[in-house]
Formats: sequence, structure tokens, C-alpha cells
Amino acid sequence: MSKTYDMLIIGSGPAGLGCALYAARAGIDALVIEKSPLPGGQIINTTEVDNYLGLPGIGGFEMGDTFRKHVEKLGGTFTEDEISSIEKEGDTWKLTGNADTYQGYTVVFATGAHRSKLGIPGEEEYTGRGVSYCATCDGAFFRNKETVVIGGGDVAVEDAVYLAGLCSHVTLVHRRDELRAAHSVQESLFAKENVTVAWNTIPDEVIGEGTVQSLKVHNKETGEETSISASGVFIAVGMKPDSELAAGVCELDERGYIKAGEDCKTSTPGIYAAGDVRTKVLRQVITAVADGACAVTSAEGYLAGIKLKGSSR
Repeated sequence: MSKTYDMLIIGSGPAGLGCALYAARAGIDALVIEKSPLPGGQIINTTEVDNYLGLPGIGGFEMGDTFRKHVEKLGGTFTEDEISSIEKEGDTWKLTGNADTYQGYTVVFATGAHRSKLGIPGEEEYTGRGVSYCATCDGAFFRNKETVVIGGGDVAVEDAVYLAGLCSHVTLVHRRDELRAAHSVQESLFAKENVTVAWNTIPDEVIGEGTVQSLKVHNKETGEETSISASGVFIAVGMKPDSELAAGVCELDERGYIKAGEDCKTSTPGIYAAGDVRTKVLRQVITAVADGACAVTSAEGYLAGIKLKGSSR
């Protein structure tokens, strides 16, 4: 640790890179701390992104690399490390990593979230080739095709309703005999003529040949095994924020997301949350990048106050 940065950004997904870009343009001395040498966060697992303005059909890996190169062109600074703890030291925050320690006046959590996985055969193999965890991201690729949605909560049912407007047929696979989604969302689902619900059904294996072709399932009541024809399998069994590091530093909601509004301010002055890790309705690349900009705008006022305080000592 040799210097104190204006801002320490934890994570180099779209939120962290968007934050770094705006910090560089604002003259804020920021450091991006990334635990992976591949920038882009979850997006690098997506073979094609078709809903980011101005970059139609770009690959996820290419998008992450493009974002990072833009930040580097403006003088953004990066280091590869995994942060294990954060603590307050006077007007600054000390972050301890596996390789070094870092000091900064502000910290932005851009650590993201990850979709819960089923852990069944074929899931990993066909991720990005028919298996998806985001209907709004990838649904358009399955227009007029058969798809399956796995889950029974709000996200799963909303995904099924959304896909019903694009796909020839949607099968919602749920392990129970009733859905957990809000009643209003269920009404929308049952109003769709091209949706079938497979009750008491457990997914066993994703089957394919190059791309997804079907989902093998069994009925937990009867034990009967069947195969559901599908070009796309959308898994919506929950999402987990990567917010463990923020616990005890700022307030989290009951699901573990960092409580922060559109200004990305948390309950703790000088601490900000951007992207999928914060409480929000829509978790997409475009909203994550926007969060990065908002976090910097909020931090500018805080940093001005810190510097004014320092000059008056």
C-alpha cells in the first residue's frame, strides 16, 4: 500500500467498468480491483449480446474487453486481487486483499450477483448454447421455438410470460403443485395459450448435440421419466448477490442485496453499490453501466467534502 486513492472499485463487470470510465473522465483517481483477469463479469459467459445499444450481436467476451480498453484509453488503473476484508481508518477505507492492501476515500461495490444453478448434467456444457439464466437477455434468440423455464417464483413465471410472447411454446417446470409467484403474475401466465405447466416435475439432464434439444425430467409423485423438446432452457431458481464483503459495512436487505437507490448511495457515507449487487428491479448490462455513472456522480460530492475538510485542518 503506497497511496490513498479517491475511489476503490471492487469488480470489473459492466458496473465497475462504467464506474471507472466516469471516474477517469471526472479526474477521480480510481483503482479497479478485479479478482479475474477477464473483464466483463457474468457477461463473458454469454455468446451473443443483442440488447445493448449500438453493439448489436457482440459477444460477451468481446464486450467486456471493449469496455476495459475504453477505460484504459482514458487512463483507468487496474490491479488483480481478491479482497477479503474492509475496514474504516479515519477518513479512509482500508481494503485487504490476498496480494496487497489498498486505501481509498470511497469504495464502490460492483461485485455483482450470480444465478443459482441446478447442478444437473448438461447445464454447464450447454450454458450459452441453449441454457440461459436471463430470459430478457436471450429470449429473442428463441423466437418461434420451443423453450422451457425452470422455477416457480416471480422471476420464473415472469420469464415464462415474456417468452410466451416470442416462442412457439413454453413449458414451465416446477417441482411443487403450486407456484410461489404473485397471484397477478400467475394470472398472466395462465392466460397464455402457448404455456404448459409441468407440476411436481424435477429436471434431471439437459440433452443436446452442439446446442440444446430437450430437457429430461421426472415426476416426483409418480417417478415417470419424460423428455421435453426445447431449443432453450431458462433456469430461474434464484439469484444470489456477491455481497458477503459488504456485510457489516453497509445495510443489506433480507436477500443479501446492498440497499442502495438510483444514486447508488448505501447506508454508509463513502460506500456505494453499483450493478447487480444492489437493490433494483432490472439487472441488465445497460443498467449496470448506468449505475457506475451514478455512483461516481454521488461520490464526487462526498470527495469534495473530504478534501475541503482536509484543507481546513
